[in-house]
Amino acid sequence: MTEPVKTLRVVIADDHEIFRDGFRVMLKKQAGIELVGEASNGEELLTITASLKPDVVITDIRMPRLDGIEATRRLQKEQPGVAVIALSMFDEEHLIVEMMEAGAKGYLLKNAQKEEIVEAIETVANDATYFCKHTSKKLIGLFGESHFNPFKKRSPNDLNEKELQILGLICDEYSSKEIASLLRMSTRTIESYRLTLLDKIGARNMAGLVIYAVKNGIYKT
Repeated sequence: MTEPVKTLRVVIADDHEIFRDGFRVMLKKQAGIELVGEASNGEELLTITASLKPDVVITDIRMPRLDGIEATRRLQKEQPGVAVIALSMFDEEHLIVEMMEAGAKGYLLKNAQKEEIVEAIETVANDATYFCKHTSKKLIGLFGESHFNPFKKRSPNDLNEKELQILGLICDEYSSKEIASLLRMSTRTIESYRLTLLDKIGARNMAGLVIYAVKNGIYKT
């Protein structure tokens, strides 16, 4: 008999009520995800998380009384089983890095689409790291300089010469069609390599691949 799929319990923290309202409406009909609580500041977030014990917390970085960075640090000590996703604006790259170093498992821009939010929730709930699809070059560079490295167990030695070559071209923002033309291979073959790289590295999207390459000295921003 097949076991029922677990519903992921989520808490959202943001000091703007309008944002929380929109988030609640967005997830209301999403199968497999339930918004179980809301907080307007970091202290309230810690309190309701201790009470509700969600699977995932999605929190703004800038909040009154206790910001998202310190709240994340405390959650890691008090409730290490809770996965944290940081919510960020476009110009908060340094704060995103601080959030990840504090223990967050992923980050999203506040204008992220529903599909990406759902993907991020499912990813961190499975103990993997989620990098926003619209990660800037500046942020990738900051990750390269930071102590944050979710790929410590993934060695570049796991990749063969052709995979390393294709990864470098992906980092240079070549499309699959362009890579195929350069290497005299089919586009379908390059797409297969992309999937293999994602699987071997443990990334969910191209941003994850580039950050892996930077952290392992394969690519320089």
